[in-house]
Amino acid sequence: MWLPLESNPDVINKYLVNLGVPASWQCCDVYGLDEGLLMMVPQPICALLLLFPITENYEKFRAEEETKLTANPQTISDQLYFTKQTVGNACGTVGMIHSIANNTDKIQLADGALKAFIDSTKSLSAEEKAKKLETDEGIGNCHAASALEGQTEAPSADDKVNLHFIAFVEKEGCIYELDGRKPFAINHGPSSSATLLKDAALVCKQFMDRDPTQLQFNMIALTTGMD
Repeated sequence: MWLPLESNPDVINKYLVNLGVPASWQCCDVYGLDEGLLMMVPQPICALLLLFPITENYEKFRAEEETKLTANPQTISDQLYFTKQTVGNACGTVGMIHSIANNTDKIQLADGALKAFIDSTKSLSAEEKAKKLETDEGIGNCHAASALEGQTEAPSADDKVNLHFIAFVEKEGCIYELDGRKPFAINHGPSSSATLLKDAALVCKQFMDRDPTQLQFNMIALTTGMD
């Protein structure tokens, strides 16, 4: 069980640098789903992270979705990097791994814990990747240091946290939802690098519509357009 990461771009950006991500790639807040607010996000982006509350409505939907897609599997790119999450509170790191591992053609990682992890696991199954992360000291230590840097007091690793990070990326013309709590990636249909933000926002709206009384939704984009 790890300490949860705060959904704070400053914290996450320091974490990314420590993992070997070039400083030209940074996370920024996405303040809403309206077209005007989306236009404020620096482009291009290569991933969108969504932090959302795990509710009864969501868990019911997740179970129904898994049953449906297990019976009728989607077409999933064999170039997609997907890992399960078996470490508690590691969803922020798993979201970062999904975001970066699926964009190594754009993000030139420096030698370090993340590059070594991605290189050594890209041919493994989702379950095998998760097992490797459980014992990866480099990533685990970076995560722990970043979890203590937030503006709010860090909870105990044993505290129950009902918020969860997932990532959306574009691969080979489709937008994928990558959630380590799910058994497989979810293909949400056609997309492109130019429309990823807009397409991901539409999926995020579905999450919000399922739980309209919940306020704990937060979106962060990984972009190289901050300068």
